[in-house]
Amino acid sequence: MKSQKIEIRVYKPNDAQDLASIFYNTIHKINIQHYTQEQVDVWAPELSLEGERWKKKFERTKPFVATVGDQIVGFAEFEDDGHIDCFYCHHDWIGKGVGKALMNAIVKKANEKGIRRIFAEVSITAKPFFEKQGFRIVLEQKVIKNGVALTNYKMEKVS
Repeated sequence: MKSQKIEIRVYKPNDAQDLASIFYNTIHKINIQHYTQEQVDVWAPELSLEGERWKKKFERTKPFVATVGDQIVGFAEFEDDGHIDCFYCHHDWIGKGVGKALMNAIVKKANEKGIRRIFAEVSITAKPFFEKQGFRIVLEQKVIKNGVALTNYKMEKVS
């Protein structure tokens, strides 16, 4: 598996269902290490598995999509103001270079656009990865979603 090349490409409309599945499954299978069942259920309810619900957002945000062969293994949304919104790796591909490949694509785009500050709201689970990529914690915060508190971190990387 490791020898297979991770490619980064632009989002295509028929990617929405695969990206929705990655979002849901990564939260329910990986983030569950640091969050309760109630927390992951409000963060990624079953409705979030419906790719059609994501299409309008993805058409606007045009996420980077990581692939190995014809399998989608991760995605990341990077906005023109330097904000990373969704950043998810397929649960079977955590620790295999997918996140690094996506982050490299984000940093390259930021450099091309003259964006000096990249920032994100990062889960407890993803915090060590972001720290390894040179991000620092600006603020630990509790986000309330449907009455349930989730801890995350505002993090940034300034070049």
